[in-house]
Amino acid sequence: MSPEPAPVPAPTHDSRVTERRNPRTVDIDLASPLAIVDLINAEDQGVAAAVASQREPIAESIALIEAAFRSGRRLLYVGAGTSGRLGVLDASECPPTFGTDPAMVVGIIAGGDRALRNPIEGAEDDPLAGAAAMDAHAVQAGDVVCGIAASGTTPFVRGALTRARELGARTLLIACTEPPDAMRAVADICMLPVVGPEALTGSTRLKAGTATKLVCNMLTTGAMVRIGKSYGNLMVDLRATNVKLQDRAERIVMEVTELPRDDARTLLARADGRVKLALVMHALHVDAETARRRLEEGQGVVRRVVPNAPPPVS
Repeated sequence: MSPEPAPVPAPTHDSRVTERRNPRTVDIDLASPLAIVDLINAEDQGVAAAVASQREPIAESIALIEAAFRSGRRLLYVGAGTSGRLGVLDASECPPTFGTDPAMVVGIIAGGDRALRNPIEGAEDDPLAGAAAMDAHAVQAGDVVCGIAASGTTPFVRGALTRARELGARTLLIACTEPPDAMRAVADICMLPVVGPEALTGSTRLKAGTATKLVCNMLTTGAMVRIGKSYGNLMVDLRATNVKLQDRAERIVMEVTELPRDDARTLLARADGRVKLALVMHALHVDAETARRRLEEGQGVVRRVVPNAPPPVS
């Protein structure tokens, strides 16, 4: 009787780029503080190029999000761990930056809000929880759901995108490696800034996290600009919720209208603190209600209402 064949050892190579070892940082554990800075900085140099390689799918995604916003629907980010935190971060910055309702851009993290500060073991491994999150947030046709999964394989994200599609939403994916077919199948658009192995193997809060943040910046900033949240490159729909933002609002009005600060402050008060409204009121010599109506007719875009471009940059 012939002997049993020797068992074939399982392959140790992981096809996910985010899980591979980086040959350039194998001695990082012996490096001085300055050498560690140089190693990590050298790795970061390729992040912007990786994001730039995805310019077309990012632009397509911005167009989808703009359409959602114009129809009164939402962008929802969904992710686990670092990816989930980055989505929540981007969502939380939209109201103060663009004066939006917090429900317009929503961040969902596996394990719930507690996972923002504390790791919830196993939360990312449950696709049913991802699907349930879509139901809990009443996802429907017209919404855009953007899954964030650096490794491209997170079951929570796959479950969320699968359910979002069933509910009629459009779906996006941000990943830093080629996702498996099962994940690609549930994403209308994939944005894949492949930044290569991390300085510390598998630590996707490094290059992958940076690339993800850059993409999220582009998605919300691009869509907000498209729906009229800027006048030139001035943020004219910010919500002045603190002293710094109040000062910025006054300075924007001063720069565009050439009014002194006291008059700019008075104009803002008449416009209920809304910079965009104040600019239209001043340019067209109309009251707040008329300016609001004109902006609605121009789909919220100041340049469609005000004949002049912003003042040139000095």
